[in-house]
Amino acid sequence: MTQPSTPVVLLGLERSVYTRIARLVLEEKGIPYSLQEVEIFGPSGVPEEHRQRHPFGRIPVLHAGDFALYETAAIAKFLDEAFPGPSLQPSGAAARARMNQIIGVLDSYAYRPLVWGVFVQRVSVPLSGGTPNEAEIARTMIAAATCLSALAHLAEAGPFMVSPNLSLADLHAYPILRCFSLAPEGRALLAKHPPLQAWFNAMRARTSVQRTESKYEARQ
Repeated sequence: MTQPSTPVVLLGLERSVYTRIARLVLEEKGIPYSLQEVEIFGPSGVPEEHRQRHPFGRIPVLHAGDFALYETAAIAKFLDEAFPGPSLQPSGAAARARMNQIIGVLDSYAYRPLVWGVFVQRVSVPLSGGTPNEAEIARTMIAAATCLSALAHLAEAGPFMVSPNLSLADLHAYPILRCFSLAPEGRALLAKHPPLQAWFNAMRARTSVQRTESKYEARQ
């Protein structure tokens, strides 16, 4: 197990969904860390020094002492397994498989329509002085409806998604659904799934969630 004194640095962006997922794991585990902002969406593109850390130019990247790691799901599991603190992965094989399934669904099918298709167009673009692409929003809302139905079906009927305790599935899902909920279309669709809405409301009250709020949430 990594020693608690190992310096942990997360390179990413405060407003990034995937950076926030890693931050939520750090917060829930009680791991001291620093966030180093790396702007990959600027006019100059991904800084060359960051491509040395991540060949695909994505965020976040984790440094734990001399160990460097990219890919958010890998970072989350490493932090859970290498550091002391509450376990964020269920012990049973079926529950752990369900956790990984939900994370896979979020990454493969939910992130792009919920965040880029709806949140970016409805919330982020207008804040930058642009006009939302209504056709893109309408198109991606169809995929978003499928994603929320799938998540509602996979999640347990309890306080958390896959077990009686908080897991990596919850921490992966919340930042994506939070961005989605900042758009009126997202809030309305989430409200059509009462158990998922109840889970979402409970997650919003967690200290880790409140400590990692983005600038977009502060506007609501």
